[in-house]
Amino acid sequence: YNVGRSLTTVFNVLLSYLLLKQTTSLYALLACGVIIGGFWLGVDQEGAEGTLSWPGIFFGILASLCVSLNAIYTKKVLPVVDGSIWRLTFYNNVNACVLFFPLMILLGEFRTLYHFDKLGNPGFWGMMTLGGVFGFAIGYVTGLQIKFTSPLTHNVSGTAKACAQTVLAVIYFEETKSFLWWTSNLMVLGGSFAYTWVKGLEMRKVQEDPNVKSSERNETGV
Repeated sequence: YNVGRSLTTVFNVLLSYLLLKQTTSLYALLACGVIIGGFWLGVDQEGAEGTLSWPGIFFGILASLCVSLNAIYTKKVLPVVDGSIWRLTFYNNVNACVLFFPLMILLGEFRTLYHFDKLGNPGFWGMMTLGGVFGFAIGYVTGLQIKFTSPLTHNVSGTAKACAQTVLAVIYFEETKSFLWWTSNLMVLGGSFAYTWVKGLEMRKVQEDPNVKSSERNETGV
């Protein structure tokens, strides 16, 4: 998981430049470097505790590439739907419904549904509907964040959220972690806050100076 999260930031920087021609400023790159360094330190600590999984690393790298591409292509296709997040979210959900059918047939999920004893339970459908509403809302807000900032900014905020959740879980379950483990998480949170501060200054500069170069606008994701 740590490998996946750290490499998502790396893939975002590289693929944003290759696919969107969107550059990243030096100070923002330094903040990303702190985030990546924090996650690699966390990976090292997982290895020291004997909980590091090589298949997990492989799928973490694959997942990080997919997460990066999702955010980048969201930014890229927004002009096709006239910048409408509602329309893009609707299309994504319709496509998902269509694509799930062959997968359900291939994996035998219809047989599982046939024998499922909760299909007629109103409570089950109520929770499913509530989950669908929240899932749609998360997708909509994610699209808004990517639209008004950049795929990299969206990824960094997600990284900070995941790191904060990890820390809260350790505190809640009263687990004991090493000093370097705590250092790695503080590096991730500190780098995320630094990135947010740098991007805030850059976006303010773009808004205040109408003569700013288009290349600088690309750097801030505006």
